[in-house]
Amino acid sequence: MAANPMERTLRKDLLIASALVVTGFAIGGLAVNAINATPPQHIAQATQPLQGTPSPQSSPTPAESRPGGDRPTTPAPEPARPDADAQKAGAQPVLPPAPAEKTAPPIKQK
Repeated sequence: MAANPMERTLRKDLLIASALVVTGFAIGGLAVNAINATPPQHIAQATQPLQGTPSPQSSPTPAESRPGGDRPTTPAPEPARPDADAQKAGAQPVLPPAPAEKTAPPIKQK
């Protein structure tokens, strides 16, 4: 038996700590055992995945590409910003205007 009360307290603390560690490992082992014991669950999807709608085509064959030429696209791509005539008529640009650059005094060379 330990004569020193400090040594007795240390042994008591170590015993409690080791009991807590063993208890933690036991709980972890039981949890892993419970996970492995249950059959695998299948997760159901709430909604069906979206499917693209087929675009109506005038002909079943794709547009013909020519060497050195551009392949036509249907529908034609639209610019992000309308031309000046359209802006005068009231069309709003799709993209916001670019931010103005911040200016600072030039960096002096040493």
